[in-house]
Amino acid sequence: KILLYYQKEVPYSTHVVIEEYRESSDPIFIRGIIYVARDSQKGIIIGNKGAAIKKLGTEARRSIEAFLDAKVYLELMVKVDKDWRDRDSELRQFGYEV
Repeated sequence: KILLYYQKEVPYSTHVVIEEYRESSDPIFIRGIIYVARDSQKGIIIGNKGAAIKKLGTEARRSIEAFLDAKVYLELMVKVDKDWRDRDSELRQFGYEV
């Protein structure tokens, strides 16, 4: 959904990590962290008064619910990991081959 809703370089400077996934709860609980490379990108992802991340979370939750055919509680956080794309150790940690 980040690729759909954000313009220019922001989607290509993000990486999402699912920190927690609990199927045993009702609804299914998912906590995701959206990593960005710069502070300014964090503000763009969150948007004015949180409007952008709310829209992102709502649309992502709907897609996940349709895929899982179950109710989902989706919690999203945005964190800055300065220039993560430029460090081989970070790329490996996120699952990219270097």
